[in-house]
Amino acid sequence: MHKTQAESEQFLQAFLPEVEKTSSDRGIILCPTFTSLATMSKNLHGSRVRLGAQNIHWEDSGAYTGEVSGDMLKEVNASYAIVGHSERRQYFGETDETVNLRLKAAQRHGLTPILCVGESKAQRDSGETEALICKQIEQDLVDVDQSNLVIAYEPIWAIGTGDTCEAVEANRVIGLIRSQLKNADVPIQYGGSVKPNNIDEIMAQSEIDGALVGGASLEPSSFARIVNYQ
Repeated sequence: MHKTQAESEQFLQAFLPEVEKTSSDRGIILCPTFTSLATMSKNLHGSRVRLGAQNIHWEDSGAYTGEVSGDMLKEVNASYAIVGHSERRQYFGETDETVNLRLKAAQRHGLTPILCVGESKAQRDSGETEALICKQIEQDLVDVDQSNLVIAYEPIWAIGTGDTCEAVEANRVIGLIRSQLKNADVPIQYGGSVKPNNIDEIMAQSEIDGALVGGASLEPSSFARIVNYQ
């Protein structure tokens, strides 16, 4: 929940010039707040940066106050929607069942969902990481088309805490996630205290295809350095 429409425009003015020469094989997606989607869409027109939303509801319309539908997101040229982010699971009662419904809704509307999975500190400390991740993947992906999907492994204990999951460990868990999929080519990202000073090591790992960036994406040059990892 960051940035007004005006602040989003200011961000783009500083950010876009920094990624003009970024290699064309790198996908760049910005997922702003709902109120900034239309502004961002207008200002991204003609650029190579794609637009995503932070959530999507499973119904196309109805009495679901505070939610947003696939048609609404398509109208502002969104191509992606984050589903099951740890903060939605932790604070807003998101379950594997509702995550599954949201994933299928995104695909029904021609959006690519970015599915977030990950364990809490208590779950990791009690040795539940592998079992939990496998359960999330199994339940979240029922009847989901794996040819139109991105997955982000975001260990909850490493989000905004300054604790980064060691790159080798993130790589191991992402390898585990990949082994649970029908389509081994699904792009799998790491998210959790990704910063300019650790992105090169993260992206050097064999299983990690990208990064889902939180706080470090709010400052244009910081995020550009992450996009332009070495």
